[in-house]
Amino acid sequence: MDDHNPLTGLIHQLSRLPGIGPRSAQRLAFFFLSLPKPDVAKFTDVLMHTRTHIKYCKRCFNLSFTEQCFICANPKRLPAQLCIVAEPRDLMALERTGEFKGHYHVLGGLISPIDGIHPDALRIPELMARLRTEPIQELIVALNPTIEGDTTALYLSEMLREFQIPITKLAYGLPVGSDIDYADEMTLQKAFSGRTKIE
Repeated sequence: MDDHNPLTGLIHQLSRLPGIGPRSAQRLAFFFLSLPKPDVAKFTDVLMHTRTHIKYCKRCFNLSFTEQCFICANPKRLPAQLCIVAEPRDLMALERTGEFKGHYHVLGGLISPIDGIHPDALRIPELMARLRTEPIQELIVALNPTIEGDTTALYLSEMLREFQIPITKLAYGLPVGSDIDYADEMTLQKAFSGRTKIE
């Protein structure tokens, strides 16, 4: 791109966003330029405030501004069900369905030896600690239907066998190899309602 173009820097930064190519970045750049300056200032303020103050929930490791996220702090959530997800974005995708009313545990990734991610890098000890103190009667493993997701699910089923809590996983209404946060709400609802036991 022409270095003399005054939009080069903005387009370059916008093209770093997931799924945004150069042409989409250019359209976004012109969109931002069309906004009134107060709106741009508000956008950047919110972005900076979020990035500066965001933290992990002490209980489930969801993103939060406070010690406890909005889900853990909600007394109406069902304490008997715990849904295990890889990342906060997966939790948000499942919440959009309105299907699940229990609590979550965010692992912080998936087992992937080729990428140097081993079980000790995940929040499995914290999960086991929760199972010893919380009245959980069903564990739902909601991980991406990939090799890494299946490997992590099998590892969890072995590690958590001692608790004798039924462990289920989402049904394969999800396309194999896909990411949960890209699935539409209807697909996720069917995957939840058709969940199967992990043997």
